[in-house]
Formats: sequence, structure tokens, C-alpha cells
Amino acid sequence: MLISGRGSNLAAIMRAASEGRLPGGRLDLVVSNRAEAGGLALAREAGIETLVLSQRAAPSREAYDSLLAETLRARGIGFVCLAGFMRLLGPAFCAAFPDAILNIHPSLLPAFPGLDAQRQALEHGVGVSGATVHFVTPELDAGPIVMQRAVEVRDHDDVASLSARILAVEHEIYPAAIARVLAGGWRIDGRRVRWESRAD
Repeated sequence: MLISGRGSNLAAIMRAASEGRLPGGRLDLVVSNRAEAGGLALAREAGIETLVLSQRAAPSREAYDSLLAETLRARGIGFVCLAGFMRLLGPAFCAAFPDAILNIHPSLLPAFPGLDAQRQALEHGVGVSGATVHFVTPELDAGPIVMQRAVEVRDHDDVASLSARILAVEHEIYPAAIARVLAGGWRIDGRRVRWESRAD
């Protein structure tokens, strides 16, 4: 798991794992690019190995991506989840984990990629936003979509209220999406994830 902040999605995934909702998967390592990230303490309290790998550990973005990939692979990591990791991962990292990196984003992609997605939604006056779990590619928030759920944008919403409702949905769909991907029975066809069967 790669994080940069408080770790609320990390906590949701840890809870799902402890309740047996992630069959075939376990959380072995939490890495942050920021030493002050609150999610590191959550992981340590749960007995999960943590590591801080600052951008300053490498001379360039490409070198950092390579160092991060090497660090994970040296620990036997084969599947990576991003949870508020505030860095764009480039080709070197994505190539090290082909079709094995997931991210969650607080909008219904492809609408409102990048930072401040909730503010973008409000400024555009949409009636619906939501959350998206997607595979990670070098392009920003552009990988094949695994799961989405809509959230109504209400007339009285501000960034804080909309963000809170979207975050609650993130905590539900991210563990579900991880479990579904780990269960197999899917393939990527262009920009789409194709499932052998759908139970939901």
C-alpha cells in the first residue's frame, strides 16, 4: 500500500482484511513518501511493516519510481494499492507491476481527474459525482475502471460535505474492488476491464 496522508482508505482495507473480506490477499507493507503521514501509525499499530521513501531519496522522478519498484519487489510485493499517494507513477513503476496496481479517485472518472476533484465537480455544477477504483497507468487517472459508485451532489454542498460523502463510499468500494481483482476472472481489453461473470 502506498500512502501520503492520514490513511482512511488504508484503515478500511485493513478492516476488510481482518474481517476476511480480502481472500487471497494480505497487507504486507505500507510505504509513504512523507514521514508525517498519519497512515504509518495505523499500520504500525496493526503490526504491518512500514517504510518511508522520500522523493529526496532519488535524483529524479524516474529514478524514484525505479527505486520504489525495486524496494517493493525486494520484499516480494506483487500487487500494489494506492491510497492517497500524491505522486504520479511513471512507466518504470507501472512496467514493474503490469495490471497489478489499483488506485481510488474521488470522482466518476473520466470526469474530474487530478487534484481537487470534489471542487471541480462543484464548480462544474454536476448533479452526480462519486468514486472510481481503476488500474494505474502512467497517464493521470486514466487506467481501466474496476468499480464506480455515484454520489449525489446536493444544492447545499461545499467541498467538505461532498468530500465526506464520497470518502464514505470510497471506504466501501475500494476493499470490494480489491477483493474482486484478487479473485481473478477478468482481463483488460483496451480501456475496459472484462469480467468472466458478474455477481453484482
